[in-house]
Amino acid sequence: MSFYRSPLSISAFDAKFEAQKIAFAPISFQVARCLLKFDVLHQISESGTDGCSINDLAKQSVLSDYALGVLVDMGLSMGLLYLNKEAYVLDKIGHFLLHDDMAQTNLNFTHDVCYQGLFELEASLLEGKPKGLASQGEWQTIYPGLSQLPDDIKKSWFEFDHYYSDHAFETLLPLIFKGQPKHIVDVGGNTGKWALACTKFNREVAVTIMDLPGQLEVAMQNAADNGVADRISAFATDLLDESKPFCETGNLYWMSQFLDCFSETEILSILKRAVSVMETNSELCILETFWDRQPFEAGAFCVNATSIYFTAIANGNSRMYHSKTLLSLISQAGLFVDEDIDNIGLGHTLLRCKLKP
Repeated sequence: MSFYRSPLSISAFDAKFEAQKIAFAPISFQVARCLLKFDVLHQISESGTDGCSINDLAKQSVLSDYALGVLVDMGLSMGLLYLNKEAYVLDKIGHFLLHDDMAQTNLNFTHDVCYQGLFELEASLLEGKPKGLASQGEWQTIYPGLSQLPDDIKKSWFEFDHYYSDHAFETLLPLIFKGQPKHIVDVGGNTGKWALACTKFNREVAVTIMDLPGQLEVAMQNAADNGVADRISAFATDLLDESKPFCETGNLYWMSQFLDCFSETEILSILKRAVSVMETNSELCILETFWDRQPFEAGAFCVNATSIYFTAIANGNSRMYHSKTLLSLISQAGLFVDEDIDNIGLGHTLLRCKLKP
């Protein structure tokens, strides 16, 4: 990681402008969302370099000339558009906002899951609790409520969660199965996408998903719908409850984008409980997106922004970690990292762990 190691090469004049962008960032965000929602960017894109006038836009929009005017003028200031005489033309940033699936996934997640709750970030930081979660429901953390979220919000949450992990599957599956595990324990398996991918990749493997009952209900229905309910089983538990048993007999324990959902104390507890049921030849594979291991600055930006979601919305005490933090917890739990592989998918790192001799 070569970025974040020196001051930005930027003039004082430009730095002052960047500060104004931050001050008005919530306004910019909502303008961008509305330009997408009302197909304004799409219509302008279709017009090519000739661009669209306000009158052209109004012919195909439910918005008034006034509403279109304030949106596209702010779009100019945000660098989404530029003017060709009196016509608005899509610029490069607008192109990627319109066509880049990562940008749209992040935007939908931020709006549907985070936006209202982020008003409570200050209180969340002071109290160590996800005070913004009340915007979604009355739970202590978001995880018991995932299956109960309104459909549009649930869709945005799962699309965000799966977007990053799914891009890693093609590379991960051969790595995971090189040791020919017969029984994989998917810790925090959520809707079962990884379990399904494993059963498709290997026709003999059995997978046990450890998670909360609400998530397991969805996962097992997905297993049945895909005809592999005989090879995917459920192990209902609350991983924050140290009195609950941990699934035994796994050849390989799998934790994907999971440990970042917990505080350092909770991570150590979970890892120690996994260690307690592992056998000499068992391994624990951890897949995470560490902010310090990102190959590009855009990736580090997205990862660090996701930490704020955990602070204000998800649980109030977890984050996207620096790799050194998790490596230390792995060692404290009685494990060593046998293999450490960066740049999987969209900036993931795979840590293959085994019991210390």
